[in-house]
Amino acid sequence: MIPVAGPDVVTATVPLETPPIRATSLLRRSFRLWRTRIGVVLVGLLVLLAIVGPFVSPYGPSTPVGAPNSLPGGKAVLGTDYIGQDVLSRLLYGGRSVIGLALLATLLAYAFGLTIGLIAAYSRNALDDVLMRAMDVILAFPQIMLALVAVAVVGPAAWVIVVAIALTTVPRIARVARGAALPVVERDFIACAEAMGVPRWRILVGDLLPNTLGPLMVEASLRVTYSVGVIAALAYLGLAPDPNGANWGTMINENQIALVVQPWGAVMPIIAIALLTMGTGLIGDGIARTAAGIDRSRGAE
Repeated sequence: MIPVAGPDVVTATVPLETPPIRATSLLRRSFRLWRTRIGVVLVGLLVLLAIVGPFVSPYGPSTPVGAPNSLPGGKAVLGTDYIGQDVLSRLLYGGRSVIGLALLATLLAYAFGLTIGLIAAYSRNALDDVLMRAMDVILAFPQIMLALVAVAVVGPAAWVIVVAIALTTVPRIARVARGAALPVVERDFIACAEAMGVPRWRILVGDLLPNTLGPLMVEASLRVTYSVGVIAALAYLGLAPDPNGANWGTMINENQIALVVQPWGAVMPIIAIALLTMGTGLIGDGIARTAAGIDRSRGAE
């Protein structure tokens, strides 16, 4: 609040609007927290592994290098799997499909979820109810079940998995976007923009979206994590886009029978998925703390 002096020295108060939080500023401030830094390192290493892994792999993903279920040593640093393939090579190849499909599904879900959530919050009429009730219908079905139905009906193609996961993720993003945008819609600068004749799409993109970045960025880390879990679960059930290719979920399924004899074939992809989950969770927690003003004065912790 700021004082305003009138001609008769009468003071009044004018509300001082909070400027929009820019994504770059929020990320920069959240990076001061140790949890965010650790999360970025974990996720960055795994994404780098998925990108460059096939180029530095000692063998091809389907190249036999020794006897089945051999312990680490010799040609195979992490041993061999159930048919004698190099575990390290398959691990380096297997991350690309899991992480790549998860990121694509999340981006597609955000494109539709953000649009639906912001339009629903801004409309403040029957359109809001129609959109949110449609989202509730999709939410009523478990995500993995809808993905299984889509894959069973159409087939385990990569685009089917991406669309199925994105479709089941859209309602969650839309609800978060709507919840974050509702208080912003009632603020004075929105009414001023409407009175000035600013187009609605500019209000949605220029005013509503920047003021909802905190919750949306936190939700993004959760959605990537859940997408990775669903894609790995489908591969574990034998519904990977390439059943014969390297995939972290497929590796767990194939090598669980020799878990006691040669555990690395199943344990290493589990560790990779766990580290990716931890990393995205730490990033989301750091962004949430920064957006809420927690630990801002204790950046180094």
